[in-house]
Amino acid sequence: MTDVTTLGEFIIEKQMDFPGSSGEFSRLLSAIRLASKIVSQQVNKAGLLSNILGAAGNENIQGEQQQKLDVYANDQFIKAITKRKVVCGITSEENDDFLAINNEGSYIIAMDPLDGSSNIDVNVSIGTIFSIYKRISPVGTTVTKEDFLQPGTAQLAAGYVIYGSSTMLVYTTGNGVNGFTYDPGMGVFVLSHPDMKIPQKGKIYSMNEGNFYKSSKGVQEFIKYAQKIDPDTDRPYTGRYIGSLVADFHRNLIKGGLYLYPATTSSPNGKLRLLYECNPLAFIAEQAGGKASTGRGRIMEIMPKELHQRAPYFVGSEDMVNKIEEFIANED
Repeated sequence: MTDVTTLGEFIIEKQMDFPGSSGEFSRLLSAIRLASKIVSQQVNKAGLLSNILGAAGNENIQGEQQQKLDVYANDQFIKAITKRKVVCGITSEENDDFLAINNEGSYIIAMDPLDGSSNIDVNVSIGTIFSIYKRISPVGTTVTKEDFLQPGTAQLAAGYVIYGSSTMLVYTTGNGVNGFTYDPGMGVFVLSHPDMKIPQKGKIYSMNEGNFYKSSKGVQEFIKYAQKIDPDTDRPYTGRYIGSLVADFHRNLIKGGLYLYPATTSSPNGKLRLLYECNPLAFIAEQAGGKASTGRGRIMEIMPKELHQRAPYFVGSEDMVNKIEEFIANED
């Protein structure tokens, strides 16, 4: 077998990239790695386990029906992160308010423990998204809401796990993007996608086109532009929409493309959550040479006001994000 680099080895080798003590990031990632292995195992067995499939019978703070695996994943990540004792607070899509867990912790985590969970029952790829910040409040005190309301530019690290044909963990600490594929035989994540770069130009656009007529004129004009036959600009583009943010983003990161979830008449502030969906994937996109925008500015420069704040979202290949920004600017 050829030499492989495991996630643990890679973190130790690159530990100075994380602006904290040498062991803290390793402990944080080990918690996320452990929880993702447990969730991956359950995802792979979901069709066989009636206690995992289906709705849990509750709604989260967004008014969305929680799936049983949503609740399970949320519990596993909270349990694993809490045991590492370096995190003082967690905010999750599945919890109404933030959780204060350890006054001595230096970091906070924002997470979507199971993105795309409406696809669980139909065996479509889903994922986990996480973002890590340094706390603002003094160590030794109880974490506050203000610790979580930081712009995306303050992120120390961000990543996602995709549970698909294989399980992959992709993350950045602001020094490029690296992807690790889980080898179930060895029980470890191994470096499979070093120094990931998103193509500057893409040919894929990913949008729920059922929202076409609910979207602004600029978004509608971009979609028409994407579908127009023009050999000189290599159009039409290809429409690909899975309906699972992590899966759509991951494909576009590798192949080049644009993910769109604009503001609509039914969701005037957008639908995706700023803290634990938009910002972490924006950090990854920018570190891979891409771009993330509200359509009118850099997504990571928004100063959050609420834990579950939403935002319009356009992320992917730089040229494609620039193009849709042009169309939106022309609305004025």
